[in-house]
Amino acid sequence: MTESQTLIKAVRDGLAAIGDARKAPEMQRYMKSEQPFRGVPAPERGALAKQLFAAHVLTDEEDWRATVLTLWREATYREERYLAIALTGDRRYAAWQTPALVPLYEELIVTGAWWDHVDELASRRIGPLLRGFPEDLTPVMYAWATDPDLWKRRTSIICQLTFKEATDTKLLTAAIEANLDDRDFFIRKGIGWALRQFARTEPGWVRAFVDSHPGLSPLSVREAVKHL
Repeated sequence: MTESQTLIKAVRDGLAAIGDARKAPEMQRYMKSEQPFRGVPAPERGALAKQLFAAHVLTDEEDWRATVLTLWREATYREERYLAIALTGDRRYAAWQTPALVPLYEELIVTGAWWDHVDELASRRIGPLLRGFPEDLTPVMYAWATDPDLWKRRTSIICQLTFKEATDTKLLTAAIEANLDDRDFFIRKGIGWALRQFARTEPGWVRAFVDSHPGLSPLSVREAVKHL
């Protein structure tokens, strides 16, 4: 058995061992998930990931990608997908975080299609790539801002949540303006979230943006000005 296969089995067995069948139905209801849960809360998942990723280190980039995709595509329980996302962010593989990973993250975003998957990928995977490789990722984010897929558009809006003074305001503006007329809750909430975060760094810019965009939804405005 390869190290990749061993890790995949260890993840599945580990989740099964610590799962709580009493918690699983409520977790599934809360997340409105068609996929069942094992019943493993976030702290326990994090501890398991830390233990297993240290015990089964992958030394080949292609094996690492294949492991992520196998855990994701063949997931029987939602926590398996959470650990697949965690594996993409493990510090041991930081050197492999390059624009070449965009297709991988795009698949996880499009097929994950819910906030618990997408928001982590948007702010903690796509965001750092955008910051590290702006020439490669900026055109991608402009394209995603007008993509038919809701979750790629949300990603383009919230990918700069942690950028503070490094925020590309032209990109943020373009991503928001491209989605002003969208009535979807997750788009409107994402717009407000992105503006609220940037308001911590540039409150004047955000206030001026809100004032100059009367087409913003009430939800987006409430979120944007919450701390102004």
